[in-house]
Parts: sequence; structure tokens; C-alpha cells
Amino acid sequence: MQSVWNNRYLYLFILPGIIWFLVFCYQPMYGVLIAFKEYDIIKGVFRSDWVGLLHFKELFGSPGFSGLLKNTIAISLLKMVFGFPAPIILALLLNEVRSSVFKRLAQTISYLPFFVSWIVITGIWYDLFSVDGGFINTLLTALGLIDEPVFWFGNPDYFWGMILASDIWKGIGFGTIIFLAAITAVNPELFESAVVDGASRWRQVWHITLPAIRSTIILLFILNIGHFLDAGFEQIYAMQNEMVLDKAEIIDTYVMKVGIFRANYELATAVGLFKSIVGMLLLLTTNFIVKKFGEDGVF
Repeated sequence: MQSVWNNRYLYLFILPGIIWFLVFCYQPMYGVLIAFKEYDIIKGVFRSDWVGLLHFKELFGSPGFSGLLKNTIAISLLKMVFGFPAPIILALLLNEVRSSVFKRLAQTISYLPFFVSWIVITGIWYDLFSVDGGFINTLLTALGLIDEPVFWFGNPDYFWGMILASDIWKGIGFGTIIFLAAITAVNPELFESAVVDGASRWRQVWHITLPAIRSTIILLFILNIGHFLDAGFEQIYAMQNEMVLDKAEIIDTYVMKVGIFRANYELATAVGLFKSIVGMLLLLTTNFIVKKFGEDGVF
């Protein structure tokens, strides 16, 4: 305590962050009670009637819940398997580029989509894949790969691929910055020793670069796995339409339509609590497994 008092002015710098967490993260947590009550906006949270697990039974018993869960897990799994390694691969490729001008240019171009909203991104992709003069259909037709334009956004079989591709395109630049920063911290003498021993560039990447950034990869993977059921509300809500709804409806869009638009706040809260519990269990399990293999976990 004496140390805290002696550095009291320094601790004032973290005060705004503490206040932010208390107001926006911890103070609203009492609202999870809505999931166990027949919420009446006039009575308020504490005076509303207690119904226990009724809303969870309604959620899990609804005929469309299995489809929602399947779509959410499938999209999240695709993003985890293909989307998570994408920034790592790009960072490794950029690290091998010797031209600093080209490297900065490539980094800037890949980073720009991160600042664009999903509404704008969706508009760009609709134009690119449009049946009427879209660049992709025009290119594929010219190459003879297709006989007639494909309605990409109206075919459920293509929807998950479109979601994955657009997610990688938008987020790959931001993730690359993190991994490039980790790569720059690698001791250059390790690479020099590898060159003397006759190691190829691939061997240097595999035996030096990747092991050096392994802790960063594991840390980000654990943090991402905690949001596994967050399949990307903004992206999917902007891209979905009635023709692909069987593959495009996820838990978050269902909550928006049923919980918010229909004022079923109890169901929306129950879904949010369900997702939080699953995310916490996944995070704890992954962290436990990682530490069992001798790596540093999040905690």
C-alpha cells in the first residue's frame, strides 16, 4: 500500500480506464437478470416477475435454433481456420520483401479496408460480383470459366465463401501489423547464424521466425476463441437476404430480429448470456490446454 501511495499520481493515469470499465462493463451486468424474468419495462428489472429458465427453454426448444447454431459455428470455424492464419502468412511474406517502398505500399493497401464500414464493403462487393457488368462475372466469362453470369449473393452455396473472403480482405491488414511487430523483435543474429549454417529462407521462417512469434500467435488465438460465437453481426446482417437466409441467419441476427425488433428483451438477454458462458468455457479450456503443453496462456 505504501508503494501505491508513493506512486498515487501515476495511478491517476489508469483512473479513466477503470471508470470506463465500471460504467460500461460492470455496471450493466445486473441486466442479465432479465434473462430469468418476465421483464416489464414499467416495473423495471428487479420488480419484474421471476420465471427461471423459461426463456432458455424457449430458445433451445425453438425449431430454428439448431439451424442458427449450425450457421454460427460453421462461419466462426471457417474464419478461425482460414481467417486467423491469413495475417500471419501475409506478415511472413512481407517480412521477406527486400524493397521497403513496396513493403510499405503493400501494407498500406492491405490495411485500408479495415477503416471502411461493412455497409460500404458490402456495396463494393455487390458491385464486384454483380450479375449486370460485375468485374468478377465479366472476368470469369472472358476466361471461359463460366458460360453466364452467376448470382453470387443469391446462391446459398456461395454465401459462406463470400463471408469468409470479405472478412479476410477487410481484416488481414490490421492483423498483419501485430505479427510484423512481433517479427521485428526477433534477434537478427539468429538469421545470420542460420545463413552461415546454410539454412534456406524457408528453413529460417520455419525454425526461427515462427517459433519467435509463437507466443503472440497463441495469445491472439486464445483471445479470439473466447468470441467464437460472434460470427460477425455487422458483416452478415449487411450481406444477408431472403434467398440465402437458410445459410445466413446466425444467433446475433436472430437476436436483432426477435429480441430487439419484437421487443423480446428477455430472449435477447438469454442469448447473450448463453454466448458469454460458451465463450468463457472455450477460453478457459483453450488456456488450460495451452498451458498443459508448456506455453504461456493468458493467465
